[in-house]
Amino acid sequence: MSPQTFIFVGRSGSGKGTQAELFMKYLNSKSNDPIFYLESGQKFREFISSSSYTAKLSNEVMQKGELQPAFLAIHVWSHLMIEQMDQNKTLIIDGTPRKIEEAKILDEAFKFYGRKNIQIIHVNVSRNWSVDRLTGRGRADDKSIEEINKRLDWFDTDVMPAVEYYKNNPDYKFIDINGEQTIEEVQVEIQAKLGLASEKHE
Repeated sequence: MSPQTFIFVGRSGSGKGTQAELFMKYLNSKSNDPIFYLESGQKFREFISSSSYTAKLSNEVMQKGELQPAFLAIHVWSHLMIEQMDQNKTLIIDGTPRKIEEAKILDEAFKFYGRKNIQIIHVNVSRNWSVDRLTGRGRADDKSIEEINKRLDWFDTDVMPAVEYYKNNPDYKFIDINGEQTIEEVQVEIQAKLGLASEKHE
């Protein structure tokens, strides 16, 4: 298929990263077309482990469980985009944007690269579902219910305005997915609602 653009968004614990990776594997199984998987988390972890003054301040923000300022997040993903974007690559974005300011800068990037028909895949789960998933997976950044609640709070206050921006923007196709299913069922629903595969579940 011709190069497309997909953005996966959802609360912490929604499984959006897992779904983005499964979706990429699905596309690879159907075509040899190149895919640019833009997931800035690893790049950001490398950045905050450096010895710069900015990295030190950013690490302090992370230790407090707060959301990083938009200019830093934009720096990380835009750097990756500049390095790796190609007109022939399908673009899959995982976990960006996290603020409405980022969404608007991303708009500019899409216009610059001539990207159209961008599809937003919202892996939609309740807050209680997220808490259950995060407390059960045992990751280091899920060390306490207080830390988990901080992250879920900033999703509601900062990320949701970006989600609503996409939902109400005619330049984007917004697809709401029931994330409170098995991993397989969520992936089947994503493919079905994108018109890429026949739905296997009710």
